[in-house]
Amino acid sequence: MRFVVLLACLFLALIAPASHALRPIDSRATLIHDRLTRANLWRDHVMVVAHRAGWKTGGRIVRAENSFAAIDHAVSTGVEMVELDVRRSSDGALVIMHDATLDRTTTCQGLVAQYTLAALRHCRLVLEDSRQPTTEHVFTLEEAMLHAGGRILINIDNKLEPEALVEIAELAHRLNMQNGVLLKLAVWNADRLQLARDIRRAIGPDIAFMPILADDGVVEPGFLDRIQSQLAAPAAELIHWHRDASQPITADGGPLLTPHAKAVAIRNDAHLWINTYPITDRPEGMVAGGRGDYLALSSGRPEDVWGFFVDRGVTIIQTDEPDAVIAWLERQGLRRPYDLTN
Repeated sequence: MRFVVLLACLFLALIAPASHALRPIDSRATLIHDRLTRANLWRDHVMVVAHRAGWKTGGRIVRAENSFAAIDHAVSTGVEMVELDVRRSSDGALVIMHDATLDRTTTCQGLVAQYTLAALRHCRLVLEDSRQPTTEHVFTLEEAMLHAGGRILINIDNKLEPEALVEIAELAHRLNMQNGVLLKLAVWNADRLQLARDIRRAIGPDIAFMPILADDGVVEPGFLDRIQSQLAAPAAELIHWHRDASQPITADGGPLLTPHAKAVAIRNDAHLWINTYPITDRPEGMVAGGRGDYLALSSGRPEDVWGFFVDRGVTIIQTDEPDAVIAWLERQGLRRPYDLTN
């Protein structure tokens, strides 16, 4: 049944009317996409992804998460990708919102899925800590893609059913922004790998798609090799769990970040991706073996966090502190400028 849904979505994508004017992709997004999909040519350049579009600076919330202001700031500081969270309104619109409810990040309350798009337009984004409203309201994925305008890639965090990735891909095709998005799916066993293969086939080869692997479900780098070769993925997002603050931080990167994994990435021309952002009310660095952004900033030793992962083959870092990460990478000679003159 699930595959039937995927095929139906693909058919709709092929017959969808071209009612939207095609928007040519900006040269910067094309260059970023090139570095994403040709990792072996760019291993001396570490890409940076702004978590929730980049809402923090120096540990302080200074922009509304998932906002146009955050996207614009990320572009201005040289970030390659912004992460945006996708949910659905009650009338079927794909909208940008991290939580299932509106309470934390907007002036409204209740479930996103119980609001029509028209009603969501009245919900203003707020700064989470102060509750100060901004001038921005809840917007759609399409509006976010058009606002990015090819200036930066969008890393889609899909909060819906996996099959919604096909619908998101259809939108990217309709807007002529195939190079503007990165889609992903958690994979932990053979069944999930088959689902990922089905979705990969349905969205088409021209849209970047990658697996997410967590070391509570995947411990064999050989499985990573199998996934990468079957999906032709340009990257693998790795989760290194650190759920207990009383435990020491990782000394070796865990079962996934091994010399074998680094070799797999090179063999498959793919990036290794790590997340150093914090999760609210959870141990610092929970998804990075305890080596998170806060440790990098508070200790004054970013080499123990961002440098630790770079030494193990990581070439994409998703962070709440993109400004600081880029500044540190530049000091290490690990950033190469984008030539926009050609």
